[in-house]
Amino acid sequence: MARDATELAQRLAREAEAVCRHYLSNGHREGRYWLIGDVRNTPGRSMFVRLTGCDSGKGAAGKFTDAATGDHGDLLDVIRERCGLVDFADIADEARRFLAMPKPDPEQAPRHRPSSAPAGSPESARRLFSMAQPIGGTIAEAYLRTRGITALHKAGALRFHPRCYYRPHADAPTETWPALIAAVTDLGGRITGVHRTWLDPSGKDKAPVDTPRRAMGHLLGHGVRFGVVTDVMAAGEGIETMLSLPCVLPSLPLVAALSANHLAAVLFPPTLRRLYIAHDKDPAGNAAAMTLTERAQTAGIEALRLSPTLGDFNEDLRRLNTADLRAGLRGQLAPDDVHRFMSAVENTGTG
Repeated sequence: MARDATELAQRLAREAEAVCRHYLSNGHREGRYWLIGDVRNTPGRSMFVRLTGCDSGKGAAGKFTDAATGDHGDLLDVIRERCGLVDFADIADEARRFLAMPKPDPEQAPRHRPSSAPAGSPESARRLFSMAQPIGGTIAEAYLRTRGITALHKAGALRFHPRCYYRPHADAPTETWPALIAAVTDLGGRITGVHRTWLDPSGKDKAPVDTPRRAMGHLLGHGVRFGVVTDVMAAGEGIETMLSLPCVLPSLPLVAALSANHLAAVLFPPTLRRLYIAHDKDPAGNAAAMTLTERAQTAGIEALRLSPTLGDFNEDLRRLNTADLRAGLRGQLAPDDVHRFMSAVENTGTG
């Protein structure tokens, strides 16, 4: 029975090729190594796992290195990344299942394993995003379509995880649900956090849990970005709110700050000259818009509000027809931006 993480990792290392064939099945063996694209099982050759070697230290069996990213670890890390696990108890259970080992007595079970990516850190967020897949054809895409969102040409910041871990509270057992994963990035495009929306497996609604939306990582000043900013962009709160705009403003760059407080603190790209604030119609949204307007004007940036007819732009999209949404937004844009960002839709009659 493995008494700690080290012994469990060594047991996996003794079966390194079998572990790789199971969890990294798109790779292949070359000499003493298993070659694969990355820990997500992408075909390729940049990551290599040592199949033979000593039990510990330099040259140990079961150790991997990804030459493309610099990531490294052991076979417990492979299991963690491939299965989307966070807590070591869950990783250990999966490893024991693979090795056909009995579960340890509670008093003997390892309770903690130091991690190079602490829970909730930007690195942990980047790992989760890297484990997810594009949303096309997934439950995440189906969910967005139930919200009236069909213009997904800017959805590179969104991914789907089929078994994302959810814990109601610290003492509750961990659950798994499908999830929409959104990358939160800084002005340089580096992922600083992620936003998770847990989904019902039907794709028709959010998961029936207490808090189906949670963010992790460093969020303040950053956001989920759709499109590349030059001199004009729109900023708002929610992901679904901002994804409701491309059906009538397909080329306008957008950022979702994820909350009213974060909207008020969003950072400005250095080339920005005009900012549209797509605020929610509630006290928090109005207060955030006021604060952001003052900050933008102080920075020499023109700030214009985009106000929904109903509570927010996703509600407008779902309850009003697209022509009404277009008309409402058209009257709030600067004249030169009507032609720049809206003419493509008006000329084709799409949306």
